[in-house]
Amino acid sequence: QVQLVESGGGLVQAGGSLRLSCAASGSFSSINSMAWYRQAPGKQRELVAGIRSGGSTNYADSVKGRFTISRDNAGTTLTLQMNSLKPEDTAVYYCNVFARVPLVLREYWGQGTQVTVSS
Repeated sequence: QVQLVESGGGLVQAGGSLRLSCAASGSFSSINSMAWYRQAPGKQRELVAGIRSGGSTNYADSVKGRFTISRDNAGTTLTLQMNSLKPEDTAVYYCNVFARVPLVLREYWGQGTQVTVSS
């Protein structure tokens, strides 16, 4: 199993910055990919940014140039640096991980952290 603990959400004014973190722990043999998703009220959950084990990244068009996804050398802590935040970035942000437990690839979700951007 994999446990994901998210932190770093909060309330910020438009134009401000926040940094989200997600720490993965448990009995897994490897992590294939990690990502951040978000879900705003009344909307579907959407991919914000992802990073693969080789380090390649992808971003939603709406956050390109403003958000940066990264992971630590151990590959178990995911970070999302969010700059130039806009009110439309307001959502619950979820950490998503694909990990081998121990050899079967499984998907895990964090509990979510609220990000609120005021205008």
